[in-house]
Parts: sequence; structure tokens; C-alpha cells
Amino acid sequence: MNVHVHMITNEEMLVSFDMNLLYKIAKAYYEDGLTQNQIGKRLGLSRIKVSRLLQQARQTRVVQITITAPNDSHAELERELEQAFGLDEAVIMSVPNTDQVTVTPILGGAGAAYLNRCLTDGQTIAISWGTTLLRVIDSLTPQNLPDTRVIQMLGGLGSIEAEVYGADLTLRMAQTLGGRMRLLPAPGIVNSPVVRDGLLQDENITETLQKAANADMALVGIGAPLQGSVVLEAGILDEATLIELRAAGAVGDIALRFFDAVGAAVEHPINDRIIGLNLDEIRRIPRVIGVSGGDGKFELIRAAVLGKLINVLITDEATAHRLLNEPTPNAAPFVQTSQVD
Repeated sequence: MNVHVHMITNEEMLVSFDMNLLYKIAKAYYEDGLTQNQIGKRLGLSRIKVSRLLQQARQTRVVQITITAPNDSHAELERELEQAFGLDEAVIMSVPNTDQVTVTPILGGAGAAYLNRCLTDGQTIAISWGTTLLRVIDSLTPQNLPDTRVIQMLGGLGSIEAEVYGADLTLRMAQTLGGRMRLLPAPGIVNSPVVRDGLLQDENITETLQKAANADMALVGIGAPLQGSVVLEAGILDEATLIELRAAGAVGDIALRFFDAVGAAVEHPINDRIIGLNLDEIRRIPRVIGVSGGDGKFELIRAAVLGKLINVLITDEATAHRLLNEPTPNAAPFVQTSQVD
């Protein structure tokens, strides 16, 4: 009878020792909750060595991390949307139906929750106007952010008393956050380019616009040049102008800056009569949060994400599925310019 005795080599002993060490460190870090410094002191290792061994534990699958989405979560759908359109973040809400009366307050609450999560003191927030943004601000949790500044990005529209316009929203948001505000002391749209150019000679107006353009984040609504839209109902633009804009390819607007089906600026004389940020300036703000969804909003939301006009989208589930499943318009690749509308 032949008996084979395997002698353990030094190399095998070292491998076994290393694997045991990886296991020991991984248990201490992931299950016992010890810091890398604490593990290092216990095992006589430097923190850098512990960090390197934790990385090795993942590479050798001693540690296998499983990430489980919460029940009733849209986390996977949000991730798909982020990857498909290059968004920094998507927030998707379930809604019982897609009419604006139902969708708007739900998206407003989601927008407020997003801001409550990411706002820190000392930031500057540029804000546009609209019914959805009113819902966002009404849902915000009061905070004490004394060094936070809220800036109006588009001049005044409609009656001073109206809740949905920039000045009132800027004031409300600053008060809720316990921060400071900066209003844009000018109309949002004037009668002629001459009047617009004259007002832009005012140092207070140009300085406010510059500060808005240099904001850390922007909160914007996305509108549509359609019958029944706020811009028409409030008399901000007349029906003839909206017809011209649609004929020029406009599908939506942010702060009265109209864009086509792929998010490119629409050429129209109205651009020379607006006092507010243009699309290039808005696009360059590091975090632009678009809150929009429901009936009649799909085409303009798709255009806004295709044109990189926003990088955070808060919308409803049906719109998110359409964004992923419906073909995008054919267009030349987006190219950013420095042109001022």
C-alpha cells in the first residue's frame, strides 16, 4: 500500500495565512463596524495596509457586495435613465394618473425632498418660475441656512401679486431656507431690443444676472408653447408669437428661452427682448434641476435632457419609461456655444 503524504509548502502556508487575514479584516470592517485605524491597531498594520487588504478582499471575492433596491423603488429605472441621458441624477415618482392637477404636487414634493437632501449653507441657487416650482417651494422644510443665496434668473412677469413668478418664488424660497435673496429689478420681457439693451446698462441688473449665471445650482420649470400654457393665459406672450415659435421648431422653454426637439436654442426675435439668463448660461450651471412631468410634457422633457439643459430630472414613472423606450429625434450632435441670446 502506497501512502502519499503532501507536505505543505511555505508558499501554500502564506496563501492560507493571507486569505485568513483578508477574512478577519473584512469581518471586522463590514460586520463589526470597526474603522480601518482600529483594525490596524488590533492587528499591527498601518491604515494604508488595511485599506489595501480590504480592496484585495473584494478583488478575490472574499467580500461580495450585494446592493438591493428598496421595495416599491424606482432605483433601477432611475439608474437606466441616468446612464441613457448622462444625467447626474433622476428621481422618479409613481402617480395615480398623469393629469397636471395630480402630477404637479407630487413632483413638487419630490423636488423639495431633493433640495432638502442636497442643500448646504453657503450655496447660491438660481430660480426660474412656474406652477411646479411653487409646489416645490411650498413643500420645502424650513431650514437655517443664513449664507445661502436665492437669485432670480429671469425678470418679472405678469402681476406682482402672482405666486408663480420669479420674484415671489425667490422671496418665498429664501425665507423658507433662512437665507438671503437677490431679485432681478427688471421686466422679464420688454417691447424692443433697444429697451432691453438700455436696461442691461444698469449695473444692478447685470450684476444680478452674473451672480445667477455663477450659481451652484438652478431650479427650473420646463414649459411648452401651447394653447392653455401659463405664458399665454397670463398674457406674457400672445398667440401669434407662440405660433411663430412652434413654426420655428420650439417644443419647450426654460425661463422663456425656447428650444427645439433636441434642446437647441430656437432663433426668434423674442430672444432680443428677454432680460434673463440664456440657455448656454443655464446649461453651464453645475447642477440644473428640472422638475416636470405628466400629460403634454414628454417631448419637452426629452428635448431638455437631450440638449443637456438639465442634469437632474424629477419626473413621473410613465414619462421615464417613454424616455427610455421611444426613439429620439435625429439631429446633429449638441455643440455648446458662447452666443448670448
